[in-house]
Amino acid sequence: MKISTMILSAAAGCALSAVLSPHAAAVVSDDDFNALKSTVQQMDQTMEALKETNQFDEQKIQRLEQRLGDTQVLATNAAVLATNAAEQAEAAQAQATPGPGARHNFMVVGDAEVQFGKTAGQHSGFALADFAPIFLFRANDDILFEAGFDTSLANNGGPPGTGGGSTGSLSLSFAQLDYLWNDYVTLVAGDMLLPLGTYNERSAGWLTKIPDSPLLDQNILSSSGVGVQLRGAVPVGDSGQMLTYAVYGANGPGSTDGTGTAGNLDLGGNVGILGDGTQQNLHSNPSGGGRIGWFYPWKPHYDVELGVSGQSGEWDDAGKEVWSASVLDAAIHISPYFEAKGEYAYTWYGTSDMGTIIPRGWWVQAAYKLAGLDLDLPIVSDVELVGRYDRLTDGLGTKTDRYTAGFIYYFTNTLLFEGDYEYVCSRGPAAMPPNDFILQLSYGF
Repeated sequence: MKISTMILSAAAGCALSAVLSPHAAAVVSDDDFNALKSTVQQMDQTMEALKETNQFDEQKIQRLEQRLGDTQVLATNAAVLATNAAEQAEAAQAQATPGPGARHNFMVVGDAEVQFGKTAGQHSGFALADFAPIFLFRANDDILFEAGFDTSLANNGGPPGTGGGSTGSLSLSFAQLDYLWNDYVTLVAGDMLLPLGTYNERSAGWLTKIPDSPLLDQNILSSSGVGVQLRGAVPVGDSGQMLTYAVYGANGPGSTDGTGTAGNLDLGGNVGILGDGTQQNLHSNPSGGGRIGWFYPWKPHYDVELGVSGQSGEWDDAGKEVWSASVLDAAIHISPYFEAKGEYAYTWYGTSDMGTIIPRGWWVQAAYKLAGLDLDLPIVSDVELVGRYDRLTDGLGTKTDRYTAGFIYYFTNTLLFEGDYEYVCSRGPAAMPPNDFILQLSYGF
């Protein structure tokens, strides 16, 4: 019984006691009796109302207690489910990572091309079938290994009537071990792509935008070398700027026969061992070189990169003649649709018969994606227009200017159909054919 009910009962009892008390008047009038009766009835009504209110409060409290109980059950069930899920996740992780060996990671990436071409004065045809896989292996957080190969087909015969069939070739483009010393220094050792400019290190077939390489990269610069290298980047402030650097020592160019005559310079074949297994460099000492660059992004898809690089070292067996190169490179991106880049290379090397020879050249290339026009035309929006200009002086009397205009159609981001027309103006003893037309299907993976 509630306290309010007890108080009302006591009050009613006191009122009746007062009415029936022996001290009350012996004679009660009808009016007094009716007034007392009315008072008692009102008190009974008040008591009934309080009882109903009290019952409502008790029902409300019971419902709240029931809801609280349901909430506690749900919370308990959720805690049990969370505990079970955590235990299952821990068990799965323990089963999936049995030990340090699971940190090993192996990947195959690369590119493949099929090329159709027509060179002035020659027959048209499918001129290239190339497959260039790159194998990447991660031993742990600090040690990486990468190797790139280039496989292609070529006609086996010579001029008509001398033979037929085809032959495949397999060459090692690079193979290097990378040790991540810290956040700013990586140690590289092996057959390395040399950082003379940037094109040499970023020249995967499906990334170049034009099927063939600039003339200076094909003719006057070393592409790779066996040696060691320290490279990395240092951030400048908090805006995304950084300074990049590379310092290396490598075998460098050599001589095909050990002499220092002009016709025997070999830019890429000196790996420190002869074909018969004899360990021998075709020069007296290795070369040294490096690159320093500055990268500045001022907002997403807007950035500029500038770099200067060089290399120098002896190239003949007697150690009397030196080959040297210096390269300036630049690239700029303005919006996601436009980019321009180029390189200038100046090289010189001494010879025993013709004195100092000075090959040099430069190229500049620009590309624009038509998606930037916002025409909402699916085929047109998947096209990128490309143009490039090359100039090369080989130092032996031949000068070449080449003008290239082309396009890229993007089936996907990695499946590309490329085409270009090259107009060539070449003068000298090693003059190039006057023009080329090339179509290429490229896939990067």
